[in-house]
Amino acid sequence: MRSEKEMMDLVIDFAKAEDRVRVVGMNGSRTNTNVKKDHFQDYDIVYIVTEMDSLLQNREWLDYFGERMIMQTPEESSLSPATLGNWFTFLMQFTDGNRIDLMLIPLEELDSYMQNDSLTRIVVDKDNLIATPPIPDESSHYVKRPTAQQFTDSCNEFWWVSPYIAKGLCRGEFLYATNHLDRVLREELLRMIAWNVGAEYYFKVNLGAAYKFLHHYMDANMLESLQETYQLNSMDKCWNGLFLMQKLFQQQAKKLADRLEFNYPDHFEKVIPYIQKLHQEFHQGS
Repeated sequence: MRSEKEMMDLVIDFAKAEDRVRVVGMNGSRTNTNVKKDHFQDYDIVYIVTEMDSLLQNREWLDYFGERMIMQTPEESSLSPATLGNWFTFLMQFTDGNRIDLMLIPLEELDSYMQNDSLTRIVVDKDNLIATPPIPDESSHYVKRPTAQQFTDSCNEFWWVSPYIAKGLCRGEFLYATNHLDRVLREELLRMIAWNVGAEYYFKVNLGAAYKFLHHYMDANMLESLQETYQLNSMDKCWNGLFLMQKLFQQQAKKLADRLEFNYPDHFEKVIPYIQKLHQEFHQGS
């Protein structure tokens, strides 16, 4: 596997030799001093370029960075619409285990790039376009303090969708039930836990993409309970997961309401008995 120095030399040497590249930026975990380095980290690289069309049309230049195992270009995917405007990304996984996420950004959008992510480090600036190079920090990745309305909406979503799952289980619709457990209830539960961690640290804490650092801020019992909610490989375990998620959400929502002086909606008072009734009917009918 090529070393960090070898990879960065490739990135920098190509940029210096390529006249269309005027600025090289770097983002992600490799610019974050609070993240422990390991060989799985990607290289999140940005080339600020004077002209993009030729770089997109003839892509042989990508071979310079090594033998690719697989590549993805999100802006060309028909499954999800592009969200970056004129920005374009080559996600490259190499056969030696390294990965570069290489983004091209038009030079005229340099200011937008500089304001986009606080974990930005300028590696090359050929024309001295950036008067004061930024010092990377986590501020744009901190957990955001929720508004009272956001808190209310999260509670409403959690309890609104809970009966979907119970009905699905009663109908024997395993895929339907687990989809809503994982994609809705779990997301609201994790959001609520993250808000509590944020509140504890005055909303100056970075939990990473997909809450990957969240477990560092949870006690052993809470983490064990959360992990148990992922055991959804049978109908009975789905019911257990539903009830456990409800218990955890109740704890976390009430805790946050007390901390931030929010009103915790009383949706659960009627939802919980209804779901317990459906659970009884499920077992009586099985």
